Amino acid sequence: MRIGFLLYDQLTQLDMTGPAQVLSRMPGATVDYVAATLDPVMSDCRLALMPTITMADSGQFDLICVPGGYGCSAVMNDGATLAWLRAQAPGLKWLTSVCTGSLILAAAGLLKGRKSACHWAWGQYLPLFGAEWVQERTVFDGNIITAGGVTSGIDFAFRVLEHLHGADVAATIRLALEYDPEQHEGGTPATARPEMVANVRAITAQRLGHRDAEMRAAAARLMGE
Repeated sequence: MRIGFLLYDQLTQLDMTGPAQVLSRMPGATVDYVAATLDPVMSDCRLALMPTITMADSGQFDLICVPGGYGCSAVMNDGATLAWLRAQAPGLKWLTSVCTGSLILAAAGLLKGRKSACHWAWGQYLPLFGAEWVQERTVFDGNIITAGGVTSGIDFAFRVLEHLHGADVAATIRLALEYDPEQHEGGTPATARPEMVANVRAITAQRLGHRDAEMRAAAARLMGE
C-alpha cells in the first residue's frame, strides 16, 4: 500500500507524525511525504519537515492523509493542491484526514454529502462545504476516514490498521510503540470545565484572524461551482 501524507506550510506536525509513525509499520506499506516542491516545509511549532516526493511526481497513492494546522485555510484556496487531491481521489482505496485536514478535503469538494470529523473548535465550518460534522474521534464514511483534533490521529491510525489487517496486527504495533494513553480531565469539551473550553475558544478565535475569511471564501467558491 502506497501511503502519502500531504505537507504544507504551518501544518500541525503531530497531525502528520502521529499517524505516520503508526501507518509506516503497516505490513507492506510505504510512506511518502508530498508537497509542491522538495523544499523543507515549516510546521506550526517550527519543526521543519522534508518532503520525499512532489505532487507532480507522486503517481497514484492507495491512501492519502491530509493533516490539519493553522495553514489549512491557505491550502483551502490553493488551486494546485486542491486539483491534485481531486485527481487522486478516484484511484484511492482510502481518503483520510486528521484535525482540520478535513476542511481541506471539503474545500476540494470531496466531502459533499459525507460525514466527517474535525477539531472540535473548527468543525462548524464543515457544513459550509456541504459536509456533516460528526463530533467523534474517528469517522468512517465509505472509503473516507477522518479524525478529530491532533492526538486523535494516532487512534485513527490504529483504527485503520485494525480495519485493514485485524486486531492482532494493530495490537502488536500498539505494544511495539507502547501506546497506552491515560485519560485526563479536560481532553475534550465534554470533560473540560466550562472556563477551560471558553479559554480555548477565545485563543482559537484570536488565531483565526484572516483564516476565517479564507475558509469562507473557499466555501463560497466551491458551493458556487
